[in-house]
Amino acid sequence: MATRWIVSGVAAAALLWGAAAARAEPVQLVLWHMEQPPQRVARVQELIDAFNKSHPDIAVKQEPQSWGEIYAKAPAAIAAGNAPDMLFAIPDFTPILKDLGALQSVDGFVKQLDSEHHFVPSALAPYSYDGGVWAVPLYNMAMSLWYRKSVFAEAGLTPPKTWSAWKAAAEKLTADGRYGIGLPANKQLYTDQTVYDLMVNAGAADIYNPDGTLRFDNPQTVKAYDFYKDLYQFSAADAPSWTWGEAEACFASGGCGMILQFTVISTYDSQAEGDAQDLGVAPIPHADDRKESGTIAYSNAVMILAKDEAKRKAAETFISWLLEPETYGRFLNMEPGLFLPVTADGAKAKSLWSDPLVVKYKPQIEAMIANSRNGALFGFTGGHTFPSIAAISAQNILAETLQKVVVDEMSAADAVKAGQARMQEAVK
Repeated sequence: MATRWIVSGVAAAALLWGAAAARAEPVQLVLWHMEQPPQRVARVQELIDAFNKSHPDIAVKQEPQSWGEIYAKAPAAIAAGNAPDMLFAIPDFTPILKDLGALQSVDGFVKQLDSEHHFVPSALAPYSYDGGVWAVPLYNMAMSLWYRKSVFAEAGLTPPKTWSAWKAAAEKLTADGRYGIGLPANKQLYTDQTVYDLMVNAGAADIYNPDGTLRFDNPQTVKAYDFYKDLYQFSAADAPSWTWGEAEACFASGGCGMILQFTVISTYDSQAEGDAQDLGVAPIPHADDRKESGTIAYSNAVMILAKDEAKRKAAETFISWLLEPETYGRFLNMEPGLFLPVTADGAKAKSLWSDPLVVKYKPQIEAMIANSRNGALFGFTGGHTFPSIAAISAQNILAETLQKVVVDEMSAADAVKAGQARMQEAVK
Protein backbone atom coordinates (compact mmCIF):
# COMPACT_ATOMS: atom_id res chain seq x y z
CA MET A 1 0.00 0.00 0.00
CA ALA A 2 2.82 2.36 1.00
CA THR A 3 4.75 1.40 -2.14
CA ARG A 4 1.71 2.07 -4.30
CA TRP A 5 1.31 5.52 -2.62
CA ILE A 6 4.97 6.33 -3.24
CA VAL A 7 4.68 5.36 -6.90
CA SER A 8 1.50 7.37 -7.27
CA GLY A 9 3.16 10.35 -5.59
CA VAL A 10 6.14 10.15 -7.89
CA ALA A 11 3.82 9.92 -10.90
CA ALA A 12 1.84 12.94 -9.71
CA ALA A 13 5.03 14.90 -9.14
CA ALA A 14 6.20 13.97 -12.61
CA LEU A 15 2.93 15.15 -14.07
CA LEU A 16 3.16 18.43 -12.17
CA TRP A 17 6.78 18.91 -13.28
CA GLY A 18 5.81 18.13 -16.88
CA ALA A 19 2.97 20.63 -16.75
CA ALA A 20 5.29 23.29 -15.31
CA ALA A 21 7.90 22.55 -17.97
CA ALA A 22 5.24 22.79 -20.65
CA ARG A 23 4.17 26.14 -19.26
CA ALA A 24 7.79 27.31 -19.27
CA GLU A 25 8.11 26.66 -23.00
CA PRO A 26 7.75 29.96 -24.92
CA VAL A 27 4.82 30.45 -27.27
CA GLN A 28 6.21 29.96 -30.77
CA LEU A 29 5.13 32.50 -33.42
CA VAL A 30 5.95 32.44 -37.13
CA LEU A 31 5.85 35.74 -39.02
CA TRP A 32 5.65 35.94 -42.80
CA HIS A 33 6.43 39.21 -44.52
CA MET A 34 7.34 40.26 -48.05
CA GLU A 35 10.15 42.69 -47.18
CA GLN A 36 12.88 40.60 -48.80
CA PRO A 37 15.80 43.06 -49.28
CA PRO A 38 18.64 41.95 -46.97
CA GLN A 39 18.79 45.17 -44.94
CA ARG A 40 15.07 44.91 -44.15
CA VAL A 41 15.33 41.27 -43.15
CA ALA A 42 18.31 42.16 -40.93
CA ARG A 43 16.42 45.00 -39.21
CA VAL A 44 13.37 42.82 -38.62
CA GLN A 45 15.67 40.19 -37.09
CA GLU A 46 17.25 42.80 -34.81
CA LEU A 47 13.80 43.75 -33.57
CA ILE A 48 12.70 40.14 -33.16
CA ASP A 49 15.86 39.37 -31.17
CA ALA A 50 15.20 42.34 -28.90
CA PHE A 51 11.56 41.34 -28.42
CA ASN A 52 12.38 37.68 -27.72
CA LYS A 53 15.00 38.72 -25.17
CA SER A 54 12.58 41.01 -23.33
CA HIS A 55 9.69 38.51 -23.60
CA PRO A 56 11.14 35.08 -22.73
CA ASP A 57 7.65 33.55 -22.78
CA ILE A 58 7.32 34.28 -26.54
CA ALA A 59 9.60 33.25 -29.42
CA VAL A 60 9.01 34.99 -32.76
CA LYS A 61 10.58 33.67 -35.96
CA GLN A 62 10.50 35.44 -39.34
CA GLU A 63 10.16 33.70 -42.71
CA PRO A 64 10.46 36.25 -45.57
CA GLN A 65 8.26 35.61 -48.59
CA SER A 66 7.85 36.97 -52.13
CA TRP A 67 5.05 39.21 -53.40
CA GLY A 68 5.20 37.23 -56.64
CA GLU A 69 4.20 34.04 -54.82
CA ILE A 70 2.25 35.04 -51.72
CA TYR A 71 -1.20 35.31 -53.33
CA ALA A 72 -1.04 31.59 -54.09
CA LYS A 73 1.24 30.44 -51.27
CA ALA A 74 -0.77 31.83 -48.35
CA PRO A 75 -4.08 30.16 -49.29
CA ALA A 76 -2.22 26.91 -49.94
CA ALA A 77 -0.57 27.09 -46.51
CA ILE A 78 -3.93 27.72 -44.88
CA ALA A 79 -5.48 24.74 -46.68
CA ALA A 80 -2.56 22.54 -45.61
CA GLY A 81 -2.80 23.64 -41.99
CA ASN A 82 0.66 25.21 -41.84
CA ALA A 83 -0.14 28.91 -42.16
CA PRO A 84 2.00 31.44 -40.29
CA ASP A 85 0.69 33.01 -37.11
CA MET A 86 1.16 36.55 -38.46
CA LEU A 87 1.30 37.75 -42.04
CA PHE A 88 1.95 41.21 -43.44
CA ALA A 89 -0.78 42.44 -45.77
CA ILE A 90 -1.89 45.15 -48.13
CA PRO A 91 -5.57 46.08 -48.45
CA ASP A 92 -6.29 44.15 -51.64
CA PHE A 93 -4.60 40.98 -50.32
CA THR A 94 -6.48 40.79 -47.02
CA PRO A 95 -9.93 39.92 -48.45
CA ILE A 96 -8.54 36.72 -49.98
CA LEU A 97 -7.68 35.32 -46.55
CA LYS A 98 -10.80 36.72 -44.94
CA ASP A 99 -12.97 34.95 -47.51
CA LEU A 100 -11.15 31.70 -46.69
CA GLY A 101 -12.23 32.08 -43.06
CA ALA A 102 -8.62 32.49 -41.95
CA LEU A 103 -9.15 35.79 -40.14
CA GLN A 104 -10.93 36.88 -36.99
CA SER A 105 -11.74 40.54 -36.49
CA VAL A 106 -9.16 42.45 -34.45
CA ASP A 107 -11.54 45.33 -33.81
CA GLY A 108 -11.12 45.34 -30.03
CA PHE A 109 -7.34 45.12 -30.24
CA VAL A 110 -7.20 47.94 -32.79
CA LYS A 111 -9.40 50.15 -30.59
CA GLN A 112 -6.99 49.60 -27.71
CA LEU A 113 -4.00 50.50 -29.91
CA ASP A 114 -5.84 53.50 -31.30
CA SER A 115 -6.48 54.87 -27.82
CA GLU A 116 -2.74 54.62 -27.09
CA HIS A 117 -1.18 55.70 -30.39
CA HIS A 118 -3.96 57.30 -32.52
CA PHE A 119 -4.08 55.72 -35.97
CA VAL A 120 -4.35 57.89 -39.04
CA PRO A 121 -8.00 57.18 -40.05
CA SER A 122 -7.12 56.54 -43.70
CA ALA A 123 -4.73 53.77 -42.60
CA LEU A 124 -7.55 51.88 -40.87
CA ALA A 125 -10.27 52.39 -43.49
CA PRO A 126 -9.14 49.74 -46.05
CA TYR A 127 -9.16 47.01 -43.39
CA SER A 128 -12.52 47.95 -41.86
CA TYR A 129 -15.54 46.36 -43.55
CA ASP A 130 -18.15 43.61 -43.15
CA GLY A 131 -18.55 44.51 -39.49
CA GLY A 132 -14.93 43.95 -38.50
CA VAL A 133 -11.32 45.10 -38.71
CA TRP A 134 -9.20 42.43 -40.36
CA ALA A 135 -5.61 43.63 -39.90
CA VAL A 136 -3.56 46.05 -37.81
CA PRO A 137 -2.00 48.93 -39.80
CA LEU A 138 1.78 49.15 -39.52
CA TYR A 139 3.10 51.60 -42.13
CA ASN A 140 2.07 53.79 -45.07
CA MET A 141 3.59 53.92 -48.54
CA ALA A 142 3.12 56.45 -51.35
CA MET A 143 4.78 56.88 -54.74
CA SER A 144 6.50 60.04 -55.93
CA LEU A 145 8.51 61.19 -58.95
CA TRP A 146 12.27 60.99 -58.34
CA TYR A 147 14.94 62.87 -60.30
CA ARG A 148 18.37 64.48 -59.96
CA LYS A 149 18.31 68.25 -59.65
CA SER A 150 21.66 68.67 -61.40
CA VAL A 151 20.54 66.60 -64.40
CA PHE A 152 17.37 68.66 -64.70
CA ALA A 153 19.34 71.89 -64.39
CA GLU A 154 21.79 70.85 -67.12
CA ALA A 155 18.85 70.08 -69.41
CA GLY A 156 17.10 73.34 -68.55
CA LEU A 157 14.20 71.48 -66.93
CA THR A 158 12.08 72.00 -63.85
CA PRO A 159 10.02 69.24 -62.21
CA PRO A 160 7.03 68.67 -64.53
CA LYS A 161 3.55 69.26 -63.20
CA THR A 162 1.52 68.26 -66.26
CA TRP A 163 1.66 65.31 -68.61
CA SER A 164 2.73 67.38 -71.59
CA ALA A 165 5.67 68.79 -69.61
CA TRP A 166 6.46 65.30 -68.31
CA LYS A 167 6.63 63.78 -71.76
CA ALA A 168 8.78 66.66 -73.02
CA ALA A 169 11.18 66.18 -70.08
CA ALA A 170 11.41 62.40 -70.69
CA GLU A 171 12.17 63.00 -74.35
CA LYS A 172 14.84 65.60 -73.61
CA LEU A 173 16.53 63.41 -71.00
CA THR A 174 16.70 60.45 -73.38
CA ALA A 175 20.24 60.94 -74.68
CA ASP A 176 23.82 59.72 -74.32
CA GLY A 177 22.82 56.20 -73.30
CA ARG A 178 20.33 57.40 -70.69
CA TYR A 179 16.59 56.72 -70.69
CA GLY A 180 14.39 59.69 -69.89
CA ILE A 181 12.25 57.65 -67.51
CA GLY A 182 12.11 54.14 -66.13
CA LEU A 183 8.66 52.52 -66.30
CA PRO A 184 7.89 48.84 -65.62
CA ALA A 185 5.81 46.59 -67.85
CA ASN A 186 6.07 43.32 -65.94
CA LYS A 187 2.86 41.48 -65.05
CA GLN A 188 3.46 42.16 -61.39
CA LEU A 189 2.36 44.37 -58.49
CA TYR A 190 4.85 47.18 -59.23
CA THR A 191 3.36 47.65 -62.70
CA ASP A 192 -0.18 47.57 -61.25
CA GLN A 193 0.83 50.35 -58.90
CA THR A 194 2.62 52.47 -61.50
CA VAL A 195 -0.29 52.22 -63.96
CA TYR A 196 -2.61 53.27 -61.18
CA ASP A 197 -0.49 56.38 -60.57
CA LEU A 198 -1.42 57.51 -64.07
CA MET A 199 -5.05 56.48 -63.64
CA VAL A 200 -5.32 58.62 -60.49
CA ASN A 201 -3.84 61.58 -62.36
CA ALA A 202 -6.21 61.09 -65.29
CA GLY A 203 -9.32 61.12 -63.08
CA ALA A 204 -9.76 57.32 -63.19
CA ALA A 205 -9.05 56.48 -59.55
CA ASP A 206 -12.41 54.71 -59.17
CA ILE A 207 -12.36 51.22 -60.69
CA TYR A 208 -15.81 50.60 -59.19
CA ASN A 209 -19.07 52.50 -59.28
CA PRO A 210 -20.61 53.13 -55.83
CA ASP A 211 -23.02 50.20 -56.40
CA GLY A 212 -20.07 47.81 -56.81
CA THR A 213 -20.20 47.44 -60.59
CA LEU A 214 -16.95 47.89 -62.48
CA ARG A 215 -16.18 51.13 -64.31
CA PHE A 216 -12.61 50.40 -65.41
CA ASP A 217 -13.62 50.83 -69.06
CA ASN A 218 -14.03 54.60 -69.27
CA PRO A 219 -12.37 57.45 -71.23
CA GLN A 220 -10.13 58.53 -68.33
CA THR A 221 -8.67 55.03 -67.94
CA VAL A 222 -8.06 54.85 -71.69
CA LYS A 223 -6.31 58.22 -71.52
CA ALA A 224 -4.05 56.95 -68.72
CA TYR A 225 -3.01 53.87 -70.70
CA ASP A 226 -2.46 55.93 -73.84
CA PHE A 227 -0.17 58.30 -71.95
CA TYR A 228 1.71 55.43 -70.31
CA LYS A 229 2.49 54.20 -73.83
CA ASP A 230 3.69 57.69 -74.81
CA LEU A 231 6.08 57.77 -71.84
CA TYR A 232 7.12 54.16 -72.22
CA GLN A 233 8.95 54.87 -75.49
CA PHE A 234 11.54 56.71 -73.37
CA SER A 235 12.00 53.78 -70.96
CA ALA A 236 14.45 50.89 -70.88
CA ALA A 237 14.21 48.01 -73.35
CA ASP A 238 14.16 45.43 -70.54
CA ALA A 239 11.27 47.11 -68.67
CA PRO A 240 8.90 44.17 -69.35
CA SER A 241 10.91 42.22 -66.76
CA TRP A 242 11.25 44.98 -64.16
CA THR A 243 10.20 44.94 -60.54
CA TRP A 244 10.94 47.67 -57.97
CA GLY A 245 14.63 46.76 -57.67
CA GLU A 246 15.43 47.14 -61.36
CA ALA A 247 13.83 50.59 -61.45
CA GLU A 248 15.85 51.73 -58.43
CA ALA A 249 19.05 50.33 -59.93
CA CYS A 250 18.42 52.17 -63.20
CA PHE A 251 17.99 55.44 -61.33
CA ALA A 252 20.98 54.86 -59.02
CA SER A 253 23.27 54.13 -61.97
CA GLY A 254 22.14 57.25 -63.82
CA GLY A 255 20.59 55.10 -66.53
CA CYS A 256 17.13 56.57 -65.94
CA GLY A 257 16.52 60.30 -65.67
CA MET A 258 13.30 59.84 -63.66
CA ILE A 259 11.38 57.00 -62.05
CA LEU A 260 8.13 56.52 -60.18
CA GLN A 261 8.96 54.82 -56.91
CA PHE A 262 8.03 54.72 -53.25
CA THR A 263 11.60 55.69 -52.35
CA VAL A 264 15.12 55.55 -53.78
CA ILE A 265 16.91 56.88 -50.72
CA SER A 266 18.79 53.73 -49.64
CA THR A 267 20.00 52.77 -53.11
CA TYR A 268 20.81 56.37 -54.03
CA ASP A 269 22.82 56.80 -50.85
CA SER A 270 24.71 53.50 -51.12
CA GLN A 271 25.00 52.98 -54.88
CA ALA A 272 24.95 56.47 -56.39
CA GLU A 273 26.27 59.90 -55.47
CA GLY A 274 24.60 60.06 -52.08
CA ASP A 275 24.34 63.83 -52.41
CA ALA A 276 21.15 64.67 -50.55
CA GLN A 277 21.10 68.19 -52.00
CA ASP A 278 20.88 66.75 -55.53
CA LEU A 279 18.11 64.21 -54.96
CA GLY A 280 14.80 65.59 -56.13
CA VAL A 281 11.33 64.30 -55.32
CA ALA A 282 8.09 65.76 -56.62
CA PRO A 283 4.37 64.98 -56.89
CA ILE A 284 3.47 62.78 -59.84
CA PRO A 285 2.38 64.99 -62.78
CA HIS A 286 -1.30 65.17 -63.64
CA ALA A 287 -3.18 65.22 -66.94
CA ASP A 288 -3.23 68.65 -68.56
CA ASP A 289 -6.98 69.05 -67.99
CA ARG A 290 -6.68 68.43 -64.24
CA LYS A 291 -5.46 70.73 -61.49
CA GLU A 292 -4.18 68.45 -58.73
CA SER A 293 -1.65 65.64 -58.51
CA GLY A 294 -2.38 62.34 -56.85
CA THR A 295 -0.60 59.06 -56.24
CA ILE A 296 -1.11 55.51 -55.12
CA ALA A 297 -0.91 55.40 -51.34
CA TYR A 298 -1.94 52.72 -48.88
CA SER A 299 -1.23 51.30 -45.47
CA ASN A 300 0.48 47.95 -45.00
CA ALA A 301 -0.79 45.92 -42.07
CA VAL A 302 -0.34 42.67 -40.20
CA MET A 303 -3.01 39.95 -40.06
CA ILE A 304 -3.23 37.53 -37.15
CA LEU A 305 -3.90 34.06 -38.55
CA ALA A 306 -3.25 32.09 -35.35
CA LYS A 307 -6.35 30.33 -34.04
CA ASP A 308 -4.89 29.22 -30.69
CA GLU A 309 -5.76 31.79 -28.03
CA ALA A 310 -2.30 31.77 -26.45
CA LYS A 311 -0.72 32.43 -29.84
CA ARG A 312 -3.20 35.23 -30.60
CA LYS A 313 -2.41 36.93 -27.29
CA ALA A 314 1.31 36.53 -27.94
CA ALA A 315 0.88 38.02 -31.42
CA GLU A 316 -0.95 41.00 -29.92
CA THR A 317 1.90 41.46 -27.45
CA PHE A 318 4.43 41.51 -30.30
CA ILE A 319 2.40 43.96 -32.41
CA SER A 320 1.82 46.23 -29.42
CA TRP A 321 5.57 46.25 -28.78
CA LEU A 322 6.30 47.14 -32.42
CA LEU A 323 3.98 50.16 -32.26
CA GLU A 324 5.57 51.61 -29.12
CA PRO A 325 7.31 54.83 -30.30
CA GLU A 326 10.80 53.83 -29.14
CA THR A 327 10.50 50.61 -31.16
CA TYR A 328 8.30 51.86 -34.01
CA GLY A 329 10.83 54.25 -35.52
CA ARG A 330 13.43 51.49 -35.71
CA PHE A 331 10.85 49.29 -37.43
CA LEU A 332 9.95 51.98 -39.99
CA ASN A 333 13.62 52.65 -40.64
CA MET A 334 14.29 49.14 -41.88
CA GLU A 335 14.11 51.14 -45.13
CA PRO A 336 14.50 54.83 -44.22
CA GLY A 337 12.06 57.00 -46.09
CA LEU A 338 10.02 54.16 -47.57
CA PHE A 339 7.77 53.32 -44.66
CA LEU A 340 5.70 56.21 -43.33
CA PRO A 341 4.07 56.26 -39.87
CA VAL A 342 0.40 55.37 -39.38
CA THR A 343 0.13 56.65 -35.81
CA ALA A 344 0.26 60.16 -34.39
CA ASP A 345 2.87 59.36 -31.76
CA GLY A 346 4.88 57.33 -34.26
CA ALA A 347 5.13 60.36 -36.55
CA LYS A 348 6.86 62.24 -33.71
CA ALA A 349 9.03 59.39 -32.45
CA LYS A 350 12.71 60.23 -31.85
CA SER A 351 13.53 56.72 -32.98
CA LEU A 352 12.13 57.63 -36.42
CA TRP A 353 13.72 61.03 -36.97
CA SER A 354 17.11 60.29 -35.38
CA ASP A 355 18.17 57.67 -37.95
CA PRO A 356 21.22 59.02 -39.84
CA LEU A 357 19.65 58.55 -43.28
CA VAL A 358 16.40 60.15 -42.14
CA VAL A 359 18.34 63.14 -40.81
CA LYS A 360 20.26 63.39 -44.09
CA TYR A 361 17.19 63.13 -46.33
CA LYS A 362 14.63 64.79 -44.09
CA PRO A 363 13.36 67.25 -46.79
CA GLN A 364 12.74 64.38 -49.21
CA ILE A 365 10.88 62.36 -46.56
CA GLU A 366 8.75 65.35 -45.60
CA ALA A 367 7.91 65.81 -49.31
CA MET A 368 6.91 62.14 -49.55
CA ILE A 369 4.59 62.51 -46.55
CA ALA A 370 3.03 65.58 -48.19
CA ASN A 371 2.55 63.71 -51.49
CA SER A 372 0.86 60.83 -49.67
CA ARG A 373 -1.98 63.08 -48.54
CA ASN A 374 -3.46 62.93 -52.04
CA GLY A 375 -3.24 59.17 -52.20
CA ALA A 376 -5.72 56.54 -53.37
CA LEU A 377 -5.77 52.77 -53.87
CA PHE A 378 -7.68 50.74 -56.42
CA GLY A 379 -10.78 49.21 -54.87
CA PHE A 380 -10.70 51.53 -51.85
CA THR A 381 -11.88 54.94 -53.09
CA GLY A 382 -14.77 57.29 -52.49
CA GLY A 383 -15.25 56.07 -48.95
CA HIS A 384 -16.05 52.56 -50.21
CA THR A 385 -14.34 49.21 -49.81
CA PHE A 386 -14.77 46.59 -52.53
CA PRO A 387 -13.24 43.29 -51.32
CA SER A 388 -13.58 41.73 -54.80
CA ILE A 389 -10.57 43.88 -55.81
CA ALA A 390 -8.48 41.06 -54.31
CA ALA A 391 -9.27 38.80 -57.27
CA ILE A 392 -8.33 41.56 -59.72
CA SER A 393 -5.10 42.38 -57.92
CA ALA A 394 -4.09 38.74 -57.47
CA GLN A 395 -4.15 38.31 -61.26
CA ASN A 396 -2.40 41.65 -61.94
CA ILE A 397 -5.06 42.65 -64.45
CA LEU A 398 -3.99 46.31 -64.48
CA ALA A 399 -0.50 45.22 -65.52
CA GLU A 400 -1.82 42.61 -67.94
CA THR A 401 -3.87 45.33 -69.64
CA LEU A 402 -0.78 47.50 -69.92
CA GLN A 403 1.18 44.70 -71.57
CA LYS A 404 -1.47 44.48 -74.28
CA VAL A 405 -0.85 48.17 -74.99
CA VAL A 406 2.95 48.46 -74.80
CA VAL A 407 4.05 44.93 -75.75
CA ASP A 408 1.24 43.59 -77.96
CA GLU A 409 0.51 47.05 -79.44
CA MET A 410 -3.24 46.79 -78.92
CA SER A 411 -5.05 50.12 -78.82
CA ALA A 412 -5.61 51.45 -75.30
CA ALA A 413 -9.37 51.50 -75.87
CA ASP A 414 -9.47 47.82 -76.88
CA ALA A 415 -7.08 46.78 -74.12
CA VAL A 416 -9.09 48.56 -71.43
CA LYS A 417 -12.31 47.03 -72.74
CA ALA A 418 -10.69 43.59 -72.59
CA GLY A 419 -9.33 44.43 -69.14
CA GLN A 420 -12.82 45.14 -67.80
CA ALA A 421 -14.04 41.82 -69.22
CA ARG A 422 -11.15 40.06 -67.45
CA MET A 423 -12.04 41.81 -64.22
CA GLN A 424 -15.70 40.82 -64.49
CA GLU A 425 -14.66 37.22 -65.00
CA ALA A 426 -12.21 37.37 -62.07
CA VAL A 427 -14.75 38.68 -59.55
CA LYS A 428 -17.55 36.20 -60.38
